[in-house]
Amino acid sequence: MLDDISLNIQPDTIYGLLGRNGAGKSTLFNIITNRIPMSAGEVTIEGEPIANNDRVLNRIYLMSEGNLYPSRMRVGEIFKLTAGLYQGMDLELVSNLTQQFGLDVKTRFNKLSTGYRSILKLIIALSVDVDYVFLDEPTLGLDANHRELFYDALLDSYAKRPRTFVISTHLIEEIANLIEQVWVLQNGHITINESTEEMLQKGYAITGPTEDVVAYTAGLNVIGQDQLGNLRVNYVYGELVGDRAIPDTVSVSHIDLQKLFVNLTSQEVATVEN
Repeated sequence: MLDDISLNIQPDTIYGLLGRNGAGKSTLFNIITNRIPMSAGEVTIEGEPIANNDRVLNRIYLMSEGNLYPSRMRVGEIFKLTAGLYQGMDLELVSNLTQQFGLDVKTRFNKLSTGYRSILKLIIALSVDVDYVFLDEPTLGLDANHRELFYDALLDSYAKRPRTFVISTHLIEEIANLIEQVWVLQNGHITINESTEEMLQKGYAITGPTEDVVAYTAGLNVIGQDQLGNLRVNYVYGELVGDRAIPDTVSVSHIDLQKLFVNLTSQEVATVEN
């Protein structure tokens, strides 16, 4: 259940929405795009509520795991249907991406593999003329080559026509260099809302003999640890104490986004101190 979530989604920004299974990422996307009702609160674009407002809703596109297309409709027909719903759809981009991904426009939707269903949805998401694109597990079923092709296509599309993308995915390492802002959704709340750069600057691995590491990290926000014999790694999120001397036996290094996310969400209830 989502509770007391307040977000300000900026234009022309690429966001990453991170959360463990069941955290409510899909629910949040469905609420923002008016697919399911919320019990309290409001979603607005430039002050206009989105509920029952087709003009505003036409500025949003959600690509989700759900299959909304008639099972026997052909890929080319799905593109035409979508172009009729979203005026200004970039059909030249549709054609180019269809060729790059090797998607057969004559194939019926129910004959597509899981990966090619994702590819179909991704092509649409990158081609519709909207201001906000929400991508819920966009690379489901894609192999490494197709995922790389998608990331390149997204960046190219974003450069040519800046708009906001919000990406929810478990492949955190692969999107770390794409996203500018990170949200972490946990226990129904947004526990992190930081720029990617700021978040990475706050994540540390403190490594050394157990006694020295424990002593150095006392009072810091330790979010996890690893132990191998007498060698210990404490993972810290937040500011280090500037005047605290680092023992010669201890090393301090930054950690990547995936390691940081795993440790921040490894417990049922996490306390994050900024």
